[in-house]
Amino acid sequence: MKLNIWVLLTIALLGLAACGGDTAVVEEGAVTAGVDEQLELGDDLLSETRVYFEFDSASLTDEGRRIVEAHVAHLSANTRLMVTLEGHADERGTREYNLALGERRAKAVARMMRVLGVNSERLKVNSYGEEKPVDNGHDESAWRQNRRVEIIY
Repeated sequence: MKLNIWVLLTIALLGLAACGGDTAVVEEGAVTAGVDEQLELGDDLLSETRVYFEFDSASLTDEGRRIVEAHVAHLSANTRLMVTLEGHADERGTREYNLALGERRAKAVARMMRVLGVNSERLKVNSYGEEKPVDNGHDESAWRQNRRVEIIY
């Protein structure tokens, strides 16, 4: 069945190419522009090395998923790279609870990377809990910055 779909798709593309003219050039340019936009978006997300989490949660946000997907694409293109995922929490909660929460967050990112094709041998998970805050403040703004996973190559 898959072969039939590929054969039909190939025939359709050859038919469009045979039509020629300005229409084919415009369509090809549109496809190229779309790919370029996706590459730029991936590069922007690849520069993001922190995945943030909601309070008391290890669930990835939509933005977090997009960041992880960009890093998976980078890892897929660079198969010798290893990555460390460092889980962090804000200061609220006990030390033990925050270490466990940081670990759950890092494992959530690792799980998504594995599902998207990164070999688990390339992933290392650490948790620092509340021990390495980005912001030493004691308010929601600081806590929001500290609830994160750091992606380190």
